[in-house]
Amino acid sequence: MDPVRLLFVCMGNICRSPTAEAVMRHLLVQEGLQDVVELDSAGTGSWHIGEPPDGRSTAAARARGIVMEGAARQVAATDFEAYDLILAADRQNLEALRAVAPGDAAGRVRLLREYDPAAVIAGDLEVPDPYFGGADGFDHVLDLVDAACRGLLATLRAEGRV
Repeated sequence: MDPVRLLFVCMGNICRSPTAEAVMRHLLVQEGLQDVVELDSAGTGSWHIGEPPDGRSTAAARARGIVMEGAARQVAATDFEAYDLILAADRQNLEALRAVAPGDAAGRVRLLREYDPAAVIAGDLEVPDPYFGGADGFDHVLDLVDAACRGLLATLRAEGRV
């Protein structure tokens, strides 16, 4: 079986999307599934290309035993072919991705929090951008992303993909 390929996307690829990638990688390692799911993250914008994840995101993740690595990159046209699911942090990024997605690829672009049943019930499907706020915003993002990634993993299991 081919690995499931997931791409997490936010605006600049230094806060929310690398957090989601790191949280999902952490969960996959805990479950022994790191070899059946491939992960990456990217941004819809180009201004942080090559930069490491935001230090506040990294610190918040590290406090939970989660390692954040990598360098920011922008979403590329080839990503729409390469990934099974492209998971946007918020509606602004969802719309930006769907606007450039070729053909049927737009159907594989979803909001990450669509996989958190509590978020769906609450009608709150966005991961807020913590960039201009305090440290508590990064912890809040971790909480939201963790719930969504756990839901996503449960969905992949239920679909027999992992």
